[in-house]
Amino acid sequence: SGSAAHMPDWNVDIASSDGSVAEELIADLASVVEWTLTREEAGDVELSFALMDDDAISVLNQEYLSHEGPTDVISFPLEQPGLALVGDIYIGHQQAARQAAEHGVTTREELLRLAVHGTLHVLGWEHFEEGDRAEMPMYKRQEEILASFLSRG
Repeated sequence: SGSAAHMPDWNVDIASSDGSVAEELIADLASVVEWTLTREEAGDVELSFALMDDDAISVLNQEYLSHEGPTDVISFPLEQPGLALVGDIYIGHQQAARQAAEHGVTTREELLRLAVHGTLHVLGWEHFEEGDRAEMPMYKRQEEILASFLSRG
């Protein structure tokens, strides 16, 4: 490839608000986010992830989405025409652990899935609450990206 294409500027920040998520897992989450950005050929993007316990994410869920109780992931994309995409993504790690148990997967895999999901939202993917989740393009894309990440060398 002879063209000197502009390398996109990706800034990914991941923090565990209550300090309960292992550094190694946080590094994995950063990797899956960059994997997703690569697969999606994303332009400049700034993503901030916060891993929160039930209490903290319940407050956001109530305040912004008027839903009671904890949830798994909340994404706030910020559109700024001509500038980097910015997104704040909140992941409920206790909720993720419960979902992982329900689905027979590890908590790590569920957290990786939620990180991909939040990233895709910021990149403009949408899903609708009605209908069969497995049939939704966003869900298929998310699972494709996750599977390719998990099976990488």
